[in-house]
Amino acid sequence: MGIYFLKLVILLPLVGGLAWASLWLWKRVQLGLPVGRVQERPVRLIDAVPLGTGSKLAVVSFDDRELLVAVTRGQVTLLTEARAEFIDG
Repeated sequence: MGIYFLKLVILLPLVGGLAWASLWLWKRVQLGLPVGRVQERPVRLIDAVPLGTGSKLAVVSFDDRELLVAVTRGQVTLLTEARAEFIDG
């Protein structure tokens, strides 16, 4: 009976830790976050604000410019753009 409890005390946290680590890794992969090396991309999403069901207002960085776009289910519309150096200060 003592060996059973010893195995339970050792294996239960081990299995729980493996489950937590696999869920954490799955979340990172689903969100597209870097797991290993960081890859530099020419397009970056700076921020997105939901406006209602199925629509967002997003700021995208591309080619030293900040683009403000409206995103709906059926289209993406460019609202305005600015140079990145003016926004950063």
